[in-house]
Amino acid sequence: MHLEEFSEGNSFLHKADPRLKIIVFSIFSILCATAHGLKTPALFLIYSVFSIFIAHLKLRKLFSRLFIANFFIFFIWIFLPISYPGNPYIELWQIKISHEGFIYALSITIKANAIIVATITLLGTSSVNSLAHAMLHLKAPKKLVTVFFLFYRYITVIHDEYLKIKRTVYARGFVPKSNLHTYRTYAYIVGGMLIKSYEKAEEIYKAMLCRGFQGFFPLFEHFQTRKIDIIFSVLSIFIFILFWFKT
Repeated sequence: MHLEEFSEGNSFLHKADPRLKIIVFSIFSILCATAHGLKTPALFLIYSVFSIFIAHLKLRKLFSRLFIANFFIFFIWIFLPISYPGNPYIELWQIKISHEGFIYALSITIKANAIIVATITLLGTSSVNSLAHAMLHLKAPKKLVTVFFLFYRYITVIHDEYLKIKRTVYARGFVPKSNLHTYRTYAYIVGGMLIKSYEKAEEIYKAMLCRGFQGFFPLFEHFQTRKIDIIFSVLSIFIFILFWFKT
């Protein structure tokens, strides 16, 4: 399970200062989420699409992530247009679809996709270590940064344990069916995962205490901000504010 597949690259965004990218993304997400109508969110989406080409991302992997996210957004299109109050209505097979609800669902879809793409292009192009390091430089709470780093780091470890259990079960001839044996097997897998996660956490905690861990990771290296990073950040923030005032 590779959670940092977009962080590997040699583009401008991959080399940019993570501190500035976090600031740019935070302003982008806040202004995009609070924008009204369709025109302003569409401008933010255009910026996100433009950043894809700057980061030189693989479109196939990007679209696979967007497909999963839009699968959940699809349910908004099922319920919002028929439940959102508004006039006029569009009658379709005796179902009244609110025009305002349709516009609202479209606005949410555009905003969500713009923020998701920006998350991948701005934050996903940096490693987790770099993001955690940058958060400490931005005076984020040390405990919060430590929890974020450990949570992200050991998702992969837990997933590897799950794959081991899964291979063991299938090696013994398990074939999933709609019966009590299948449900019991999945319950055993979940239980085994909980036990292994607890044991792994205890081992890691003891190992960290032996190495003198005091609740946070010390910083030994620091970032170097280039002039082009500052120009990119200031120009991006200026564009975001300009977009937002178009509301």
